[in-house]
Amino acid sequence: MASVLNRRTRVKMCGITRLEDAQAAIAAGCDALGFVFYEPSPRYISVEDAKNIVAKLPPFVTTVALFVDAQASFVQQVIDQVKVNVLQFHGDEPPEYCEQFDVSWYKAIRVKADTDLFIEAQTYSGASALLLDTYKAGVPGGTGETFNWDLIPENFPTPVILAGGLEPSNVASAIDKVKPYAVDVSGGIEASKAIKSNDKMIAFMSEVVR
Repeated sequence: MASVLNRRTRVKMCGITRLEDAQAAIAAGCDALGFVFYEPSPRYISVEDAKNIVAKLPPFVTTVALFVDAQASFVQQVIDQVKVNVLQFHGDEPPEYCEQFDVSWYKAIRVKADTDLFIEAQTYSGASALLLDTYKAGVPGGTGETFNWDLIPENFPTPVILAGGLEPSNVASAIDKVKPYAVDVSGGIEASKAIKSNDKMIAFMSEVVR
């Protein structure tokens, strides 16, 4: 069954801020759309704007709400107002915080040379996956930089969502090396900050499904 489930690496396109970008991402073949509810990010989207975009999406598209050390009340507000399927926690949230919402969730881990991913998997055992991203001091994500994929153990027990500096030119080699459950891309498919490029989204997907 596992080989069937993993026949194609899933793709999340993150930092969606416009309906036309969401529609183009879906047309390109992505599986999930990410909405960033973190105001310092250039890809931040308001609850109202996200609600309006999600309301116009076709079925069978997973919507992901990204938070960075947000107040629990704000996370609940998003859950109540936006039809999100999954929560992504990208800060220093402890497992008990992540588990308090009645929604599937996964945890982002910014990987350093001394990061023990087995311990992280044990700590966040309730997560549906771990998103592995590039560590950069003071930056919770969206660095546009890759990290050393050799730091990811083989036969890792938790589904891996690979992020960090992915783009059409390197996603195929990333999939070949890491064999992740999914890949997460944002800056690598942009025409400019927070504005997606149709051509780059199509090129990215063509490398995933090659």
